[in-house]
Amino acid sequence: MNSGTAPFDDLDRKITTALMANARTSFAEIGAAVGLSATAVKRRVDRLRETGVITGFTATVTPSALGWRTEAYVEVYCEGAAPPRRLAEVVRNHPEITAAMTVTGGADALLHVRARDVDHFEEVLERIRVEPFIRKTISVMVLSHLLPESPEAGATHPVPE
Repeated sequence: MNSGTAPFDDLDRKITTALMANARTSFAEIGAAVGLSATAVKRRVDRLRETGVITGFTATVTPSALGWRTEAYVEVYCEGAAPPRRLAEVVRNHPEITAAMTVTGGADALLHVRARDVDHFEEVLERIRVEPFIRKTISVMVLSHLLPESPEAGATHPVPE
């Protein structure tokens, strides 16, 4: 966020909560819910975008509708201390990796992988494992989502070619 931003108040929180629940909600609908005019909501949303609080709007798509029928989390263990910058370069080369983060504990990174099927997942895993600094991986396949409305249950990336 930019320095010197306006404070993030309770109305901003209510507006962002409404947009996170449904980014297509009109400013008039949000205004009616929070006690502001549509114009005042628009001004606040514009400010929240300018200051980096709101970074964009997206659609959540059922992964299976896009051909993503297999999902897993992969722990990555590196030789030595692999810098996060190098790990980021590697994961960008794999469109099946929908999220990646460095983590505490034994693993160096955790990857969220979506694939067409188990064979495709295995191929992705082999591509990850050939990186010279990756010592081992441990995979956990997702069977079902207990919170189907969570962002993790949706997809924001197209199916890889």
